[in-house]
Amino acid sequence: MRLGVLDVGSNTIHLQVVDTHPGARPNPTFNHKVELRLTEYLTEENNISAEGIAELRLAIKNAIVHSKSVKTEELLPFATSALREANNGPEIIADINKDFEIDLQVLTGEEEARLTFLAARRWFGWSSGRLLVIDIGGGSLEIASGIDEAPEVAVTLPLGASRLTKSHLQGDPFTPKSVRALRDYIETQLESVLPALVRHEDSDRAIATSKTLRTLARLCGDWYGGNGKNISIDAIRKISTRLAEMDSEERTKLPGVSANRARQIVAGAFVTESVMRNLDLDNLEVCPWALREGIVLKYLDWTEH
Repeated sequence: MRLGVLDVGSNTIHLQVVDTHPGARPNPTFNHKVELRLTEYLTEENNISAEGIAELRLAIKNAIVHSKSVKTEELLPFATSALREANNGPEIIADINKDFEIDLQVLTGEEEARLTFLAARRWFGWSSGRLLVIDIGGGSLEIASGIDEAPEVAVTLPLGASRLTKSHLQGDPFTPKSVRALRDYIETQLESVLPALVRHEDSDRAIATSKTLRTLARLCGDWYGGNGKNISIDAIRKISTRLAEMDSEERTKLPGVSANRARQIVAGAFVTESVMRNLDLDNLEVCPWALREGIVLKYLDWTEH
């Protein structure tokens, strides 16, 4: 079975095509990605601008063309926080579904957390014990924890790297004042979910997913030793400060940091550091599977049953 997963995220429009069947590991065969950063097109009224809508529609149209060119049997399109929270999001989605004849569904933050957790559980297996899974996207942060395939707790916060960069960070390099304001805001947001998460501090493995966290793991390995697949609390503390002191041009020269992500990697680093410190985590282990794989696995479970 050839499935196409169309991820309309806050940072990118990403089509991933996989060959798989129930009980099999999803095998990626084709990828098409456009870095759009929808959060950059939000107006003061919290609407996606006309320019943003046009760019979004073009990206989706091209993704559908690519999907058909590789003979995808089923397209699974979904949207996350940028469209979920925009005031004109429902109208945009209704028009896209009508004009392109697809069924673009909006995931809640909790659904994102649950599907990402499922992917991590399948990747690491039952022997990995209790998992704590952390995902930092462009628009939101998801945290989930549990012993089974469905997490016992799944929370979402408006702490995405792109969103925070736009709302808090100023200057190039960023001003110390704006960095302090960002860190205070992150701490305030985390306080609201800590009571639900504190009893899960003793998880057997703490897992990191998403492009932001994979990039930070790579920097940890390059700068402070390691294999690039882990984030230690000591390394992320040093990296956060070091990244914030750089300007965008300097960050684009770092391994794995694209020009489009050079600004927001700083916010991602501070969110990571705050989560690890507040949950008393010494180490995060990178999982290559995340939300898109969770979508595929959930679909395969449904078709099997």
